[in-house]
Amino acid sequence: MSLDTAFSGLTAAQTGLNVVSNNLANANTTGFKSQLALFSTIYPVGQTNVPGLGVQSSGIDSNFTQGTDVQTGNSLDTAIQGDGFFAIDSNGTTQYTRDGSFQLSSSGELVTASGAAVLGYAASSTGGQTGGLQGITVNTGAIAANATAKLGLTVNLNSADSTFAAPVTPVPGDTTTYNETTSAVTYDSLGNANAVNLYFQQEAPATAGGTPTWNVYSEPVTSSGTVVSTPSLLTTLSFDTSGALTGGSPVTLGVNWNNGSAASAVAFDFSGTTLGAQSFSIAGTTNDGYAPGNYTGATISPTGEVQATYSNGQTKSAGTLALANFINPQGLQPLTGNLYGATTSSGSAVVNVPGSGQAGTLLSNNLERSNVSTSDSLVDLIQYQQAYQANATELQAEQQNFTKLQQL
Repeated sequence: MSLDTAFSGLTAAQTGLNVVSNNLANANTTGFKSQLALFSTIYPVGQTNVPGLGVQSSGIDSNFTQGTDVQTGNSLDTAIQGDGFFAIDSNGTTQYTRDGSFQLSSSGELVTASGAAVLGYAASSTGGQTGGLQGITVNTGAIAANATAKLGLTVNLNSADSTFAAPVTPVPGDTTTYNETTSAVTYDSLGNANAVNLYFQQEAPATAGGTPTWNVYSEPVTSSGTVVSTPSLLTTLSFDTSGALTGGSPVTLGVNWNNGSAASAVAFDFSGTTLGAQSFSIAGTTNDGYAPGNYTGATISPTGEVQATYSNGQTKSAGTLALANFINPQGLQPLTGNLYGATTSSGSAVVNVPGSGQAGTLLSNNLERSNVSTSDSLVDLIQYQQAYQANATELQAEQQNFTKLQQL
């Protein structure tokens, strides 16, 4: 029996050596989680006050504490801050990893370093996510122009400006025919950055002591500098006694640019425009149009949104990454390639977008290091080596004793 006891110790020490050696081998593996060999004693069934029969392996635990982060310079590299695993498609099977070494395939699909598709939710046309888990593909080509349909312009108008007794058609360059002027970029269907020159003219109130109105004239000009039409009345802005806008917005300007593009219908929105004792200024602009653009890069937000950027300043969502959590992470099956598989012990994956539910958030341009402590592992290695040597010596001694017994 003592031979069996020593042999069980030898086997246990070898298991410990294997686990520690694997930890040390993966000390620089992205997202690797160190493991700990667990053991239990063996005693004869139903007997008391007898020597134990040795030791047996009772499992291998994984240490899921977070490793430190390291910057990489790759905007698609992503570290999980908190709980969760990335979901990936490994040959048709969903598996899980903490390794966020991501890149784009030749077709623009977000993949791991080994080429497996990273799973998430597709971007919906209204924002947010739609559908079930699927691969995320970034448009790495060009995006077409988008004609301006809505142009927001918030203006601060000066009530101290001179007033006109009656509307006067502005003459560009003749400041006696208008009070203020500005220009707004308007994209056509081909992406040409045309302009609409605006002329503001304060009209005296109809009754003494009343609040003045402001006539706004528009003059469309193509990107090549061709005046499409002379200034014409676009709208008349009205205000209450506190200077808040009460009427004249929104208003639509129809333009045929005569440059091969489709005719434009631009809704001018002057919301937020004020009248008061202040200098004329443009407080803010918005424009839903843009020129064509080429892909310039992609980033991943803390909430998992994969955002592609283009040379025209546009940002488009390609989808949102998913994070999976498990009731019992210790039940996950470690697999080759920094992967884990779900088991009946781990339970099914509970999938959320980063920052919701139990899922952590993401840190782009970073990777999570292995959480292996090399100093602790070296101490464990020495202890297991000593245990292995001690049990081997015991086995040798028992074998010698057994040989002597046979010779008697």
